[in-house]
This record gives sequence, C-alpha cells and structure tokens, in this order.
Amino acid sequence: MGCGAAPERERPRVALLMKSLANEFFKTMEEGARAHHAARAGQYELLVNGIKDEQDVAGQITLVEQMMARGVDAIVIAPADSKALIPVCQRAVQQGIAVVNIDNQFDREVSSSRGIRIPFVGPSNRRGARLAGEYLAQRLRPGDAVAIVEGVPSAFNAVERRRGFQEAADAAGLQVVSSQTAGWETDRANQVASAMLSEHPGLKAFLCANDSMALGVVAAIRAAGREGEVLVAGFDNISAIQRLIREGQVLCTVDQHADQLAVYGIEYALEILKSGQRPADLETPVDLITADALQ
Repeated sequence: MGCGAAPERERPRVALLMKSLANEFFKTMEEGARAHHAARAGQYELLVNGIKDEQDVAGQITLVEQMMARGVDAIVIAPADSKALIPVCQRAVQQGIAVVNIDNQFDREVSSSRGIRIPFVGPSNRRGARLAGEYLAQRLRPGDAVAIVEGVPSAFNAVERRRGFQEAADAAGLQVVSSQTAGWETDRANQVASAMLSEHPGLKAFLCANDSMALGVVAAIRAAGREGEVLVAGFDNISAIQRLIREGQVLCTVDQHADQLAVYGIEYALEILKSGQRPADLETPVDLITADALQ
C-alpha cells in the first residue's frame, strides 16, 4: 500500500492520540474533535485516546502500535516526546497510514536522519511565548529578576516556549535568574517555584510554559505571602487561568485554540487520504490573552 493511501472502507478511520487527558488543554482538544466529528459523522470515524500523564512516552508508543494493529487510516498525534515517537510513527507511515503531527512538533533533525517527513499542524510556540514575555516585561524594569518554569525538556514545544520567554526577557533587559523544568505538572511547579522564591527573594515574575504549571506557581506565591508582588504569565488559556487573570493573580496567558488544534490536524489527515499527497506544514493561530481580552 502506498504512503498515505487509505484501504477500501466506506468511511476512513482517524485516530486522535493526545497527551494527558488530565490536562484541561487536551480535554478541550478532545471536545473540539468530537464536536467536529459529530457534525461530519458520515465522512469519517473517530477514535480518541490519550496517556495517563504527559511523560508516559512508552504508553503513547503502545497506543500508536494499537492503532496500527486496528488498521486505522490516519493518526493525528500530539507526541509526548519530540524524538521518541518518531520511529513508531515512521512504521505507521510505512504501513500506509497517514500521520499528522499536532501541538508538539517532531524533531526535524531526527526525522531527517530517518528519512521521514511528517507534516506538522500547530502554532509557533516561540512566538506565543514571546508575546507573553513582552507583555509581562512592560510591567517590569530592566534588571528585574524573573524565572522560567519549563515543560518537559525533550518536547519541542517546551524548548520553543523557553526560547520565546528568554528572547522577550533579553530584549527588555530582564535578568533570568533561574530556568527549571516542572514537567508540565502543577504539583511539581509548586515545589520548583517555592524553591525559586526562597533562593531569589527579589524575584519579580514567573514565565510558565503551560497553565497547569502556572497554577502551581500561583499557589507557591500565595504560600510565600508574595501575592500582588510577583507576576505570572502562562500558556494554554485554560478556564482556571482565565479566572485567575480576571482576579489579577495571573497577568496573561497564550491561547493556541485547543478546541481547533485537533480539528486542523484531522482535516489535514482527511485531505491526505483524499489526495494521496502530503500537504506542507500549517501554522495555526496563537493569541495573547489578558484581562482586557477576557472582558
């Protein structure tokens, strides 16, 4: 079977494989995908799954293998790791399955070294993080100390968000006194932020690579008695963060439109199956969300 060619079936079967469904961002992504399918149920079948947490790379590899065994026509995947998922997705492509990469981009060097080209559909995480960093910097002075709470270091989107934050800080003359991973997790971010606040009492702001971690940071600031003194920026625009933005506990976040991200990927996959050709990468919208934007 040729690359991207669908088997003879009345409706193509599309699998959406996400990261942790405990994260509101991916729950929203799932809801968007299911709504899209409900309106087009006659066009394709949809299978949705996710892993127990965002670091369960082995579990996600197993999910891809299960979808291959079930003979799906397309896989739309938000990989937990930008490198480790490439080999199994390459096997899926070789099996004739159309694979579309969403949310977290596959490592280009690893893909190139393996001779595989999987289209990426998603936002510029670097640009989104820079938007948040620039907005935060307007409230600070050159030389002020800030900290970055990073996602999983092996994830491309985590690396790009850290770069975007760093670029914004550098441009504004801010001093990044600490940059550490909290693995996308709220509790771990709480611990990391608590340690940073103790080590750097003059800290003025946190730049968080996702909103789940921003929640943990806000709790750490509150526990340290620093409410109203330390700014927080997030990324993902989950509902819990929107509430904190309205309350003034979080300055801003970044919306990469989770409800549409999987939909973009699914539509690309259906296009591949219909045309037999692989489309180019597609950059999707990313927007800064502030208190003004939520009014």
